[in-house]
Amino acid sequence: MALMPKRVKYRKEMRRVRDRKATKGNYVAYGDYGLQALEGTWLKGTVIEAGRIAAQHFLKREGKLIIRVFPDKPISKKPLETRMGTGKADVDYWAARVKPGTMLFEIAGVPEAVAKAAFVRVAMKMPVRCRMVGRRVAV
Repeated sequence: MALMPKRVKYRKEMRRVRDRKATKGNYVAYGDYGLQALEGTWLKGTVIEAGRIAAQHFLKREGKLIIRVFPDKPISKKPLETRMGTGKADVDYWAARVKPGTMLFEIAGVPEAVAKAAFVRVAMKMPVRCRMVGRRVAV
């Protein structure tokens, strides 16, 4: 089942594309290692779920996987061969707004080699380039 909000204030949203780097959610906060997006995109809920399944299948119930993005943006799409007019289309899927530098997934409780192998499998599912980063040492 793809991720989507339980309830929204407005059913449809304007598109709005912002090409800025992430200032929030751009560091490893909950786990030991994180998967960071290097490009901006709208990440479908089904893609996030595919990444979660790939990571959990590889980890085999060891460690903890944290998902840092949630699809809360409704994306509408008109059917093919539909004439112009007749209003805005229905919601086709839900997407998460991902800016360059946003942390997508985090893993805690596993060695670095295992986390890297899991993130390679997750990154293959993502439509953007990603990199693995570790937790910063607090000073």
